[in-house]
Amino acid sequence: MKIILDAFGGDNAPSEIIKGGIEALKMAEGFCLVLAGAEGAIRKELEGLRYDPNRVEILDAPEIITNEDQPTEAVRKKKNSSIVMGLRKLEQDGEAAAFVSAGSTGAVLTAAALLVRRIQGIVRPALAPILPTVKGGNVILIDCGANSECKPVYLHQFAYMGAAYAKAVLGIKNPRIGLLSNGTEDTKGSELNKEVFPLLKGDTALNFAGNIEAREILSGGYDVIVADGFSGNIALKACEGTALSMFTLIKNGIMGGGIRAKIGYLLLKPVFKNIKKTMDYNDNGGAVLLGLNKIVVKSHGSSKAKSVAASVLQAKELAEKGVTGEIAAYLTPKEQ
Repeated sequence: MKIILDAFGGDNAPSEIIKGGIEALKMAEGFCLVLAGAEGAIRKELEGLRYDPNRVEILDAPEIITNEDQPTEAVRKKKNSSIVMGLRKLEQDGEAAAFVSAGSTGAVLTAAALLVRRIQGIVRPALAPILPTVKGGNVILIDCGANSECKPVYLHQFAYMGAAYAKAVLGIKNPRIGLLSNGTEDTKGSELNKEVFPLLKGDTALNFAGNIEAREILSGGYDVIVADGFSGNIALKACEGTALSMFTLIKNGIMGGGIRAKIGYLLLKPVFKNIKKTMDYNDNGGAVLLGLNKIVVKSHGSSKAKSVAASVLQAKELAEKGVTGEIAAYLTPKEQ
């Protein structure tokens, strides 16, 4: 199995990206790493690292797509970029199972949609991060940015893809699905939501639990949250921002609370460390672009080596568990 890693994607490329890829090789067997990017720069970074050269391949891709580039234009003009060449290899190389990038989200999504075949029947791929819940489990949010403008059929399929993902990766037999809205009543939501609601409710192949407000995303009461990409992205960023803000408030309170606050912190330090570990995206990999015939993982733009390694291993696990096949099989009853 080959995992293609965009060595020049992200704020900390190429150094942290390449270190993360090599770290993933040390953590697991059963795959080879293809580093996509400027070959000379990649070889220079590899000089100071210990690794098995038989498990590392370089895909020379001298051009770089940045976050300042307009995604569609960049994908069209920068055909020798690490994103375009990496995804082209993913589609064409029979041994390539997954592509991982911390680069421009728009460029990754655009290039993946153009270069990688969709699962038969899927209209639009969707980004699906796995988030921690307060009950210690996980919830899948789909979509969170791939499709800002959606039709009812998109969200209906998102529910199927999310449910298949939850079954294959989280081991949940009958995933409980919620539709992100501005109220829990059946009649709440945008015009899109009002059209999607009866589709989900009337589909006996889905365990649809109704509308859900954003404050319930991390409650642990749901396994899959379905949303249009615009609303889902806002919800995701709000969850991330709230978690970071809460840790900042706690830290400020401890530092300004005198000796009693500091003693209390020392007593509760193991609890805080456990909470931080649970909420830290560095341990959880990236968001998967579901709906394609092969695995594409979009890591956080600020990813460092630890997070990159987690994303590479996440991609390997998804490929081994046959997530694309699970989605195809789960979608079949609906398409018939």
